[in-house]
Amino acid sequence: MRKIILATCCLLSLAGCSSEYIVATKDGQLITTSDEPKLDKNTGMYEFEDSEGREQQIQKDSVTQILER
Repeated sequence: MRKIILATCCLLSLAGCSSEYIVATKDGQLITTSDEPKLDKNTGMYEFEDSEGREQQIQKDSVTQILER
């Protein structure tokens, strides 16, 4: 019984660690991401995986705000 309780607690704590982010752009788009967008300083582009699992890039100058949900 202890093992079941411990396993349940571990699973619940792992589920709480994942966060979604919302990228707001100058043209009014709100893009939901499954992980935090990373800025590639060489290209000046934010790289992230969108809510549909596709790799995306967006120009840093086009982003107005990145919010953690």
